[in-house]
Amino acid sequence: MAQYLPIVILMVLALLFGVLSLVASRLLAPNRPSVAKQAPYECGIIPSREPPERFPVSFFVVAMLFIMFDIEIIFLYPYAVERSALGMYGLWAIIGFSLVFFLTFVYEVARGGLDWGPLQRYRDLSFDASMVSPDRSTTTTVRRVGLEARESAQDSTEAA
Repeated sequence: MAQYLPIVILMVLALLFGVLSLVASRLLAPNRPSVAKQAPYECGIIPSREPPERFPVSFFVVAMLFIMFDIEIIFLYPYAVERSALGMYGLWAIIGFSLVFFLTFVYEVARGGLDWGPLQRYRDLSFDASMVSPDRSTTTTVRRVGLEARESAQDSTEAA
């Protein structure tokens, strides 16, 4: 138990510092609110309208995805270091772990969660399902940029 004493003391000191800092700032800080102090301020621009009260939920979903990918990277490092000791079980655990995060990311992209802008709306996936059909191919759906110029250049080299 004596080996945990320094950790307990450090935790108590950290907690005391936090509580005392909050109490001291509450007691000692001047509190003179005014309209100018409570107005939103950003880069010296006076807002022309009231800010929205809430962030869209998709903002938080993207933030959680970012945190999930950070966690995935944190778990990949120990696997990379101890790959030989973990063997095939470790490999399959990392693949399954990564697959869950990747499918979550694909779902969020499919729903339009990364389409930012003033007219952002979630896409209805049942409607988008009609776009996936066996009749579609890369030649019918992908726009070939600059293909006309390449074909005319090829024709002129063949003629010469």
